[in-house]
Formats: sequence, C-alpha cells, structure tokens
Amino acid sequence: MKKFYIASSFQNKEMINHLSQILESLDYIQTYNWTKNENAISIEQLKSIGRQEYKGIIDSDFLIVVLPGGKGTHVELGIALSQSKPIYLYSQDSNTFHPSHSCTFYHLPNVRIVAGEIDELLKTLKKDFAM
Repeated sequence: MKKFYIASSFQNKEMINHLSQILESLDYIQTYNWTKNENAISIEQLKSIGRQEYKGIIDSDFLIVVLPGGKGTHVELGIALSQSKPIYLYSQDSNTFHPSHSCTFYHLPNVRIVAGEIDELLKTLKKDFAM
C-alpha cells in the first residue's frame, strides 16, 4: 500500500479531505491529516504539529501539494524534495505554473505538474500508481 501526504492551506481543507477520502477508499494510507488541527495558539502546539507534519512527509511514499498553499506548504515541498520523493503539484489554475509566476523547484525531475479540475489529479495518480 502506498502512503501519501497532502500539503496545502486551510483554505483548501474541503478539497484536501475529499481527495484524502478518495485515496483512502482506494487503499492508500494518509500519513498525517493536518486539517484536523485547530489553529495553534502556543509554541508547544506549533512544535507538536511541526513534528507530526515532518514525520508524515518522511513516512509518505509521495507528496501531493495543492496550491495555493499556506505558510508551511513550500517547507513541506522542500522536505519531500530533499528525500527525492515523487511530488504531485496541483493547481486548478494553470497560470500558477507559467514561468513568470512559477517557482524553480516546481520544475525538478521528481515533480509532476497537474492543472485543471481535481479529476485531472486523480487520473494522473491512477495512471502512475495503477489504482
């Protein structure tokens, strides 16, 4: 069974949970679901969440990044890049990946860019992992 982690922003919480449910119904395992957290109000909470998110990324077989992201999204991307994990970078807006708006790290060999409706991301994952 493949294990996944999804990085994004709380503004995408609904989409993240929908995508997680679909992947879990296909016997994939989510290593950590940060959307279940409330906003941290102390340093200790931030530390605890940070450790859990880091472990979730390390324990995953692949990372999905849903843009636009939050404060930690690009840190999570960096952790996955440093581990040479397959990364699926998703945005509904294809302009996100235009050279004038894009991040250089989006275009590394282990990063797969997917734009459009969420079904495009699911098709890509199904194709790559023969779901």
